[in-house]
Amino acid sequence: MLVSTRLALLGLLTFTSFMARAQTTEQLRRWQHLDLKADGVPGISADRAYQELLAARKPTPVLVAVLDSGIDSTHVDLKPILWSKPTEIAGNGIDDDKNGYVDDVRGWNFLGGKDGQNIAVETLEQTRIYAQYKAQFEGKKRRSLSAADQARFDVYEQAKASYQQDRAQENKQFSMLTGALESNTAAFERVKRVLNVALLDTATLRQATRSRPDVPSAASLDGFLRRNNFASTDAALQSLNEALTHSRDRLEKSLNPDYNPRALVGDDLTNLTETGYGNPDSQGPDATHGTHCAGIIAGVRSNQLGADGVAASVRIMSVRSTPSGDERDKDVANAIRYAVDNGAQIISMSFGKDFSPDKAAVDAAMQYADQKGVLLVHAAGNSSRDTDAGRNFPSARYLSGQDIPNQITVGASSRLNTEQLVAEFSNYGKQTVDVFAPGVDIYSSTPGNTYGTFSGTSMAAPVVAGVAAVLKAYFPQLTPQQLKQIIMQSAVPYHTKVLKPGTKKSVDFATLSRSGGIVNLYEAVKLAEQQTTASK
Repeated sequence: MLVSTRLALLGLLTFTSFMARAQTTEQLRRWQHLDLKADGVPGISADRAYQELLAARKPTPVLVAVLDSGIDSTHVDLKPILWSKPTEIAGNGIDDDKNGYVDDVRGWNFLGGKDGQNIAVETLEQTRIYAQYKAQFEGKKRRSLSAADQARFDVYEQAKASYQQDRAQENKQFSMLTGALESNTAAFERVKRVLNVALLDTATLRQATRSRPDVPSAASLDGFLRRNNFASTDAALQSLNEALTHSRDRLEKSLNPDYNPRALVGDDLTNLTETGYGNPDSQGPDATHGTHCAGIIAGVRSNQLGADGVAASVRIMSVRSTPSGDERDKDVANAIRYAVDNGAQIISMSFGKDFSPDKAAVDAAMQYADQKGVLLVHAAGNSSRDTDAGRNFPSARYLSGQDIPNQITVGASSRLNTEQLVAEFSNYGKQTVDVFAPGVDIYSSTPGNTYGTFSGTSMAAPVVAGVAAVLKAYFPQLTPQQLKQIIMQSAVPYHTKVLKPGTKKSVDFATLSRSGGIVNLYEAVKLAEQQTTASK
């Protein structure tokens, strides 16, 4: 499942709840690159690393695969850094390099059919399990079943409970979003009438703040728009409408046991070793999430456009494996293998789910990546849960219980070194989350040469993938295990008292992950330089 969202909107707060902060718009839009000491912001010190440590060094190109919803291949901030396969001729309908994937010039799409159709929305895994076993187990008692059926029954009961809980929550969310859309629409219209304007944009509201002190809501509304990077109230309502559409899709598709779009792909879901299915459309029907993640990793730096990525000297490969809804284990396993076989050195994975019926196939693909020297960077998830005690897949451990040595799992932090330092939605875990990284209000590329601010561990994972790519570019001899060790060891420790996600309990931020810190490119480069110098 894609794990980012416009959390400000989905929190259903009205515009009067938002006021502009002290930072400038420029600082807000690139806060993740800033330095705590120099800028007072708990970023990753990327600017400082480039200026002080990397200016005289020459990098080697690094290929990063983004396993996601797809990437807009025409975006001005991404087009120069997108990977293209020289051994494949676009559009000729021939598998030129004979790798089993026809016309895979820009990557591959495991969610499409040979006729060019694509899955946009899938069911959740708990919905699929509930639908699969409902006829067999509904109304049965566990003790009456065979040992093998008892194990399946237990999974069914867990999935059923999760499905029912999610559906009840989504019904509530849909109702609240509907109400929020109505109330905000009415509030915006009232301000328009008072100011006698047809469009409420930031320029109009800033002028009204000075000239119409009798309309205090103008200043509050201006703060709301600027805080959320909306050009106008029309843009804010559009985003709220998009959130409402997403919620409707969840109810009608992702949480509907009778919905199954997989037929358009045409593969055999029971055959986990099957490859070659899908199509070359690595952008897909909605590339918002993947485009945003790709921009965080490697959006062209210092081109005076949009947002800077963390890494330069990077190429981005798009592998479409994650719909709105839950990804299939088969697709994840194949996407990892495809990325590895086509030269990816780092794989960014901003997705997750609560059940993984074919985890063994994913484990095998991760072991394959490990054997080939590929680092996996995975988002911890947005459920405010302790993953040491709960389900979260792909998990930090193999089915055997062994830690996955080439995977780093990332929680989300904010730009406030206060009790809100940890994102309220972020999963955490002293044994299963390795490090935190900026994941709140991250400004990056979105389709159609636009930019947007999203929040989620989906944003934090590509920050770490970008850091890993920088290390690999300047210190190419580093192995995945060394990259992981350096990133964790160099993470800046914070002992700030924070609210544990999902609770009102105050805890030490350092207790929420294995490293106890926030990833820091400056410190990581220093440590990598020390280690490589010492090994010579």
